[in-house]
Amino acid sequence: MGKKVFVDLTHPFSAEIPRWPYFDKPMIDNTHTMAKGGVLTQMIACTMHTGTHCDAPRHVMEYEFDGRRARYTHEMPIDAYTGEAICLPIDIEPWGLITDKHLDAACEKVGIKPEELEGMVVCLDTGMHKLFDDSKAYYHYAAGTGVEAGKWFVKYKVKCVAMDSQALDHPLHTAMGNNGMTRMNLLGKTGYPITEEYKMLFGEEAYAEFDKFEYIRIHGQKAYDEKFGDLEKLGNWGTWEPCHKLMLGNGIVGVENLGGDLAKVSGKRFKFYCFPIRWYMGDGAMARCVAEIDEDDLNDVPERVYYYGGTGYADEAGGGGSGLEYMQKLFSRLEK
Repeated sequence: MGKKVFVDLTHPFSAEIPRWPYFDKPMIDNTHTMAKGGVLTQMIACTMHTGTHCDAPRHVMEYEFDGRRARYTHEMPIDAYTGEAICLPIDIEPWGLITDKHLDAACEKVGIKPEELEGMVVCLDTGMHKLFDDSKAYYHYAAGTGVEAGKWFVKYKVKCVAMDSQALDHPLHTAMGNNGMTRMNLLGKTGYPITEEYKMLFGEEAYAEFDKFEYIRIHGQKAYDEKFGDLEKLGNWGTWEPCHKLMLGNGIVGVENLGGDLAKVSGKRFKFYCFPIRWYMGDGAMARCVAEIDEDDLNDVPERVYYYGGTGYADEAGGGGSGLEYMQKLFSRLEK
């Protein structure tokens, strides 16, 4: 047994931090400076879901599945985001939808049974944390979860899920696609909306998983109700962030944009520490996420170096090419 060490699993915060497509840029100013007053005092204005952060149930729903009003940040237990943890490496294709099958396979890979996850924090390593940047690769084309993964987390009674990508849900389950009030349906790499790109790459039936009206058109209302009915009964739009709602509505909290040296603990068990700001009536909050692990259990990988200055990622050569390679791999499907 080696000594216990702490591993930072948090992306650095700054005014230039990559942020979700319709979030405002963080504003950082100072009210005192060393030269003027002998002290440095800074102030920050930003969306609390910027960078590595926590979600509370009230972020996405009015009521939880037990009928109570959805809880705010201050109403969650102090250790809601903290506990014994495991990081599951997810083998998923670019822009892939993580299902129960991927989660089962990840558990088998690291030698843990899903039933053993009860009460644990589950961190997911999809590899997306390596692409953290103001980019289409990280936001439009991230791999992510959906209704099947949400039901899996509920079934096995996990305590918290910490994702290394832009959200707890796949991008097309969010307002980046055709869900939600804003329904941005962003333009993708090809100039077509990302919903059309997904159809081009994976087919209409695969895309229907993310679109309530397309799902009903293709599979019928009965099939939709069987899959998304629990969400609809609470007044929720079934294909709009279903993993968020299934988790949070059942008291399973979430962390998004997990990063830092996640590669050092991928596939490992450790103690996960994460404490959001004690924000009264908050819908979530930025947080510092840290793993405590035996030094001998760390993966032998280089310490992560961030290259900020408008970007959050650079490859070993300093060129930031990995996001481009990710998209090239994704769109190579069109050439087949």
